[in-house]
This record gives sequence, C-alpha cells and structure tokens, in this order.
Amino acid sequence: MTASDRARELVRAAARAADDKQAQDLVALDVSGPLPLTDVFLLASGRNERNVSAIAEGVEEALHELGMKALRREGRAEGRWVLLDFGEIVVHVFHEEDRMYYSLERLWKDCPVIPLELPEPQAPAE
Repeated sequence: MTASDRARELVRAAARAADDKQAQDLVALDVSGPLPLTDVFLLASGRNERNVSAIAEGVEEALHELGMKALRREGRAEGRWVLLDFGEIVVHVFHEEDRMYYSLERLWKDCPVIPLELPEPQAPAE
C-alpha cells in the first residue's frame, strides 16, 4: 500500500509552509504500509522553542486553507516536539535536540521517503 495522492498533496503543502518558517531537515515518510491510521509522517526541525511553535502554526494554517483541521495537537505549549495529526498525515515538528534523541527516521527507516520538491535556498546577496 502507498500513500494516497491527497496525502502527498497535503504533505507537500505542509512542507512548503514549514520551509517558509525556516524549518530544517524536512523529511516525508510513507508510513501507509505499517500504520493503518495514517499515510505520511512529515518530520521537521526548528532551531529553538519559538521556531518550533512558529513552524507548527504555519503548517496548521496552510492545511486549514486546504480544508484540513488538526484532529489532535500535542506539545505546542512546550515547543520541543509538536505533533499535529490531520488524519491522512501526521506532522512532527521537533527542537533539533529532541529530534536527534527520538530519531524517528531510524525507527521508520524501512518506509519510503516521499520527495518534497521544495524551492532551492537562495544564496545571500553580495
């Protein structure tokens, strides 16, 4: 089984929103095979608690514009690991340290990576 086209569309929109808020190390994993409850995990890192919260807020706003509402939110107050469950996709926004500690990429290493097609970073003006 593979992630639905709708889940892929949503994860790309979520990734663009996270990227707009300076998220780092964006990775989308197709977890539809081992998990019957969702199709895709999006993993993103923020530099500090404030950045983590801003990324999560940006993702939630972007998906709301596509008609999606978070079914569940966890961790926003702490700003260390925010989990946003939209049903078809689950977004994990980590503080850099927490992402290394929990290492979800290692736990889900057998799941295919979904290309995100994000814009290339702009070089600083000279």
